[in-house]
Amino acid sequence: MTKERLLLTGSKGQLGRTFTAFFAGSGLTNVYEIQEVDIEELDFTDRNSILSALSFYNPSTIVNCGAYTAVDHAEENEKLARKINDDAVAIMADWSRKEKSRLIHISTDFVFDGRKRKPYLPDDVTNPLGVYGKTKLAGEGYVLNRSGGVGVVIRSSWLYSEFCSNFVKTMLALMGNKKEIKVVNDQVGSPTSTHSLVRLLFSVIDNKLASGIFHWCDGAAITWYDFAVEIQKQAFDIGVLRSKIPIRAINTSAYPTLAKRPPYSVLDRKQTLNQFGIEVVGWREELRRVIGELARAG
Repeated sequence: MTKERLLLTGSKGQLGRTFTAFFAGSGLTNVYEIQEVDIEELDFTDRNSILSALSFYNPSTIVNCGAYTAVDHAEENEKLARKINDDAVAIMADWSRKEKSRLIHISTDFVFDGRKRKPYLPDDVTNPLGVYGKTKLAGEGYVLNRSGGVGVVIRSSWLYSEFCSNFVKTMLALMGNKKEIKVVNDQVGSPTSTHSLVRLLFSVIDNKLASGIFHWCDGAAITWYDFAVEIQKQAFDIGVLRSKIPIRAINTSAYPTLAKRPPYSVLDRKQTLNQFGIEVVGWREELRRVIGELARAG
């Protein structure tokens, strides 16, 4: 039996690396042959590179984990962010419609402005505050409107893993080297491990009838300060950290950044849980798994 081709973009990022690490055990290998690409094989800033790679691999399903995710740098590099998060997605969506391929695209909580004070639903009004959110929202539109009605957008938030750079690894490094740290305590969101997001991706790929927007996170409604406190607690408990240091709560105004962040960006995942029958795993348990992976890696 000839297998379908699944093209994974952004394969060297933290989500792509997690996807690749667990694909063999996903049950999808009976149907799909995975093709992993990153900038060397598919350059999101080059239209010809994108079309050439798509034509060469000719996938029946594209999982787009590639993105410009440097939120603050995007404010100074809008042209580059737009090429990667906006223009490149349009090219992939047009190709998908023409070739009857399915495009699954990862987006962000930053498409919202944070004025709401209860978890955001997939059909809530969007209003991004910065370049990153605006370019990601534009990419969403192409997936939903240009890919033949079978496009999927998965919005996620505060993504972390044992791979690449992220908040958890940054906090652990600071906690191991500083006498105290200060962390913002007036931005509320929900951490998401790449492990749980990849499990959702496998379910979405398996359900070929699923389309539209889905929200995913690990179910918390906490601040960055709360997250840092839990990171230190778990890391100390399992011996990743030898001692604890004071963590000071500060307001966003005391930590100015180029990009404005939504003060509240918790995503409502109920619809996603119901549609795909996913087992609920709490955010602390997901964090424990990642810190455990970091401990094993030394």
